[in-house]
Amino acid sequence: MRRRKNQGEFHRRFRRRMLVAGVLFAVLGVSLGARAVNLQFVDQAFFAQQGDARQVRRVQIAAHRGSITDRRGEPLAVSSPVDSVWANPGELLSSPGDIPRLAAAIGRDAEWLARTVNAQSDREFLYLRRHLPPAEARAVRQLGIPGVYLQREYRRFYPAGEVIGHVLGFTNIDDAGQEGLELAYDHWLAGQHGEKRVRRDRLGNTIEDVESVREPRPGRDLRLSIDLRIQYLAYRELKRAVQAHRAQSGSMVILDVRSGEVLAMVNQPSFNPNDRSQLSAERYRNRATNDIFEPGSSIKPLIVAAALDSGRFDADSTIDTGPGWMTVGTKTIEDKSNLGEIDLSTLLVRSSNVGASMMALALDPEQLWQGLRRFGLGEVSATGFPGESAGVLMEPDLWRPIGQATLAYGYGLSVTPLQLAHAYAILGAGGRAAPVSLLALDDPPSRRPSIDPGIANTVMAMMEPVASARGTAPKAAIPGYRVAGKTGTARKFMAGGYHEDRYLSVFAGVAPASSPRLAAVVLIDEPSAGVFYGGEVAGPVFSRVIGDAMRILGIPPDDDEQSRSVDSIVQAMGRP
Repeated sequence: MRRRKNQGEFHRRFRRRMLVAGVLFAVLGVSLGARAVNLQFVDQAFFAQQGDARQVRRVQIAAHRGSITDRRGEPLAVSSPVDSVWANPGELLSSPGDIPRLAAAIGRDAEWLARTVNAQSDREFLYLRRHLPPAEARAVRQLGIPGVYLQREYRRFYPAGEVIGHVLGFTNIDDAGQEGLELAYDHWLAGQHGEKRVRRDRLGNTIEDVESVREPRPGRDLRLSIDLRIQYLAYRELKRAVQAHRAQSGSMVILDVRSGEVLAMVNQPSFNPNDRSQLSAERYRNRATNDIFEPGSSIKPLIVAAALDSGRFDADSTIDTGPGWMTVGTKTIEDKSNLGEIDLSTLLVRSSNVGASMMALALDPEQLWQGLRRFGLGEVSATGFPGESAGVLMEPDLWRPIGQATLAYGYGLSVTPLQLAHAYAILGAGGRAAPVSLLALDDPPSRRPSIDPGIANTVMAMMEPVASARGTAPKAAIPGYRVAGKTGTARKFMAGGYHEDRYLSVFAGVAPASSPRLAAVVLIDEPSAGVFYGGEVAGPVFSRVIGDAMRILGIPPDDDEQSRSVDSIVQAMGRP
């Protein structure tokens, strides 16, 4: 009986326990169900957002920077896709043993990398190395290190290197223009980066493109006026001359007389924009546009043009330069020899300082100043090149007689090589000035009258004998072509006066003289190999470069004797 009683008590306890367990399971089931409903419907958006925050990232889509080409489509600057390595320091520090492997892959010191990552542990983005070569980028990708990622970017390359470095300038590591035309036209070349949302796994690998937030807009291409063939010629010959004469530097500019387009612009020493170790201001400064110099006697054709325009002189005027010297204030101005009474053509051919000074002093200062301004002196050209200088041409009310006299042979005013080339291009264009352009022009530019065409043609004719045996620049002559030009040899200015043995050697000219197509200026700074006159140092560079350039452009010879020789050769070959 006791046994039956105990069994009953056991069954009652068992039922109570089962009831409690059942209630507990029921409550648990209801709770789980409620939680599931809450997760699935009530808090679904919140948790989806949290999941996306851990897996979905906004990724920048790099925009392609526009290319730069020469006038014939030859590439001068292009952007190529490369990969950069970046890291989330917090994620990378979760596996510190991977840091030495990563450092070896990206060519960095392991201790430096560890210090850098630790110092930036509170950040979520840290560049470790920019613009890796493809092989190194693949090696980093294969490591699969958590918190280490690759980002597609673009790197600028310059196929012509130092041949055109000063014109193009360069971009920084973010592909933004810093100097030269890369800076001047950065708004045109630079695209707009795009953005997309991607889903990544725990190792940072992209497993799905979620959506495009903004499409990238590539930059626009830029076509320059430069002819790379002529640019190479100018670069080669200028470099050869600077080395041969042991000069400090040199510049050369070539313009298309008819359009004002810059066909070549070179400097020495040059720099290679592909090599960032060469990016110092002293090397990448464009001397042809940004540096000024006193032009010496190369200014005299402009003085003659201003004198003719004033009406006080004409093509038949003569000037008595005897006894070969003159005194203005306390300064004595001399010629090499007593030329006596000379006409204006002889003034240029024999480069008479006395004759030029007497002519300048005979003019009203305002007339002379206006005459030089018509050639673009004292103002910046229309190229828009960063840092371009306007030169120095003081207002006439500040002139003294000695300043007006020395200005006539190139002292007391300063120009850039580009300005001087533009002035000669105006003479060659019959007195009509076309804006200087570093961009290729599809349509002929509008040209403003600068000086009377008859005066321009007269001065051009006066300059032709300069490049002959009786002039100061026989070495500037070009076989088969007529050349109109002028030499310049100026002492360099120093604190307190002028150097006695440091010179600037200049030749400026136009060819072919009968139908001008090219205007050029050659400047050699401080030749120290024994000769320093512009006709001997700069003249030969003009001859070689412009001669080859005219042949490249298919410009026919205009020298009568040469033309007859060509005709006889053609007839001998039986061609019509």
